[in-house]
Amino acid sequence: MLLAASAEPSARPAVDNLSEIRELVEAQRWQEVVQKLRTVSPRNVDQNYYYGIALAQLKNYREAGRVLLAGRRQQPRDKRFATELAGVAFKQKKYPSAVAWLRAALKLDPSDAYANDFLATVYFLEGNLEAALKYWNRVSKPTIENVTEQPPLRIDPALLDGAFAFSPASMLTLADLATSESRIEGLGIFPVYRFQLNARADNNFDLVLEARERNGWGVNRWDALISTLRGIFYQTIYPEYFNLHGSATNLTALLRWDAQKRRALATISGPLWQDAKYRYGATIDLRNENWKVITSFTGPATVLGGLNLRRESLSGQIASVNSGRWNWSTGVELSHRDYRSIFAGAALTPALLLAGFELKQRARLDSTVLRIPERRFLLRASVSDEAARIWTTPSASFLKVQGSLAAHWLPRPRGNDYEVEEKIGLGKTVGQIPFDELFMLGLERDNDLPLRAHIGTRDGRKGSAPLGRNYFLSNWEINKNVYNNGLFGIRLSPFLDVGKISDPDIVLGSRKWLFDSGLQIKFHILNVGLTLTYGKDLRSGANAFYFTTQP
Repeated sequence: MLLAASAEPSARPAVDNLSEIRELVEAQRWQEVVQKLRTVSPRNVDQNYYYGIALAQLKNYREAGRVLLAGRRQQPRDKRFATELAGVAFKQKKYPSAVAWLRAALKLDPSDAYANDFLATVYFLEGNLEAALKYWNRVSKPTIENVTEQPPLRIDPALLDGAFAFSPASMLTLADLATSESRIEGLGIFPVYRFQLNARADNNFDLVLEARERNGWGVNRWDALISTLRGIFYQTIYPEYFNLHGSATNLTALLRWDAQKRRALATISGPLWQDAKYRYGATIDLRNENWKVITSFTGPATVLGGLNLRRESLSGQIASVNSGRWNWSTGVELSHRDYRSIFAGAALTPALLLAGFELKQRARLDSTVLRIPERRFLLRASVSDEAARIWTTPSASFLKVQGSLAAHWLPRPRGNDYEVEEKIGLGKTVGQIPFDELFMLGLERDNDLPLRAHIGTRDGRKGSAPLGRNYFLSNWEINKNVYNNGLFGIRLSPFLDVGKISDPDIVLGSRKWLFDSGLQIKFHILNVGLTLTYGKDLRSGANAFYFTTQP
């Protein structure tokens, strides 16, 4: 690479021998350039520029960097120096330094085609495809010739092709890549995947989808057994069958025989009209749970009420992945509930014990608010609502609204070591709500609002975590890779949770802000995740230990 021999000369007046120096540079006679400029003192901007690139071509990178920096101090707004300093760093494989200098050059001239192409190339070599596309797209690159899968996949090729927002013999854009990734995730059969560009001799690229595909019960007998029995220690099994006949139709189920919280759940989901952009889902959920509403999951505590809840529901949903920027879903649920063995106590007022049939409408909108590929940073927002009517005497209705912001940052140029995640959520309820629709902040396998030093069960019964109609919750964690060989991995995840839950009934809610800190140890075995959690309530000093699994 000629570092920048074609760059325009500075506006400063040339010295007597500058024309001769340019001729030597054009002839690539670098040693003669160095000999003529070595003894010149002081050197002007152009002399430092030519001397620096000549030293770089002779691989005297340390001296070249020193000379180019001197020239940049003389003329800070001359983009040539930042570009050539990037070249010096690149030749030494100091990619972060090369990136910094190229970004400095683009601040001076954002339309510089050479700097944009150079910066995209550096990001590509670092493994940051999104950042590479951001800068390549500015110069109408890259062109992809072929799209392939590695290893060969069982999914219907037409369905997979519909998940791609790009096509062969066209330019791959960052927006199309983001849309394709969202649709691939939406198929629900690729727990691990990535898109990889392979360079061709004609300066174009082939795009390869490298993916681990879930099919049937599992890859083999052991995979099927581990996946199905991953919850056996808490009396739960998870029968799951994926990618039925290559259609990305998935059947998942949960069967729990715990005497205190029995549950049977089954879901079928798949592409609507064989289009990866749309997906349907149907779920049946049967519960028989014993609740004991109590002020703490450990130590001395006050029982505020108790009951047996029986609830049956049937729901359907349609989801759309419009683009990598936003998607939506909507659905309905018909349910029935009744309560038995009621100990009302102070918490279970008649207004909470609404029994009978309920019809609920759900809607959700998800959006990517901010994407900074160079920093590997992503900020997503979501808002959802549930509007329901209960046929009781008298009838009642309610509205639940939730919103969240989720930030995801990968601080290293490649891989996911030291991955940082932060999620902030809010929930608000309006109207008359039944007991089982209250929000809960705590660790419980049926709950999605984790406050990780507050456990939601005591003696097997739900009700020991804070309950209420409105909440605020912040979850922060950082994930450090300890070991990973592809089939088995370990991560350590320190965390900090902050939350508060409130309710018009002063008996419920947390009254004060809650602060939890601790450590999670995350294992993955084949396609199964296992998480051990230790949390400490920073307000009360209570310690919590919990175990759960993920698909």
